[in-house]
Amino acid sequence: MPRILGVDIPREKVTWVALTYLYGVGRTLSRKVLAEAGVEPTKRAKDLTEKEVSDITRVIQKSSKVEGDLRREVQQNIRRLIDIRSYRGTRHLRGLPVRGQRTHTNARTRKGPRKVVGGVNKKPPSPK
Repeated sequence: MPRILGVDIPREKVTWVALTYLYGVGRTLSRKVLAEAGVEPTKRAKDLTEKEVSDITRVIQKSSKVEGDLRREVQQNIRRLIDIRSYRGTRHLRGLPVRGQRTHTNARTRKGPRKVVGGVNKKPPSPK
């Protein structure tokens, strides 16, 4: 598996798809990077030469933040919102939807599995 910026990209996938396995690299950026590096987008990742891999890595590092740096920046932005007690920060803190979605129903992804509040006691089976 070729390694780009510390991430193993899948060998059997086409190069432009394989690059999307990097955090912060989507379809559009992937194609732009390959065009700038001069690599054929439809080439399989296993067929990349060392020079092509180094060219891709150089272009990605030059053009945008990816992987650890990007994750760190996103976490710092969320931490800043929480620290200044903004509305969005309190939503992050409570684990609720941040972008205005309803919570009366749905929002199970953010809220987690249902928590039963007042369960009905079942009557024990009567002896016969």
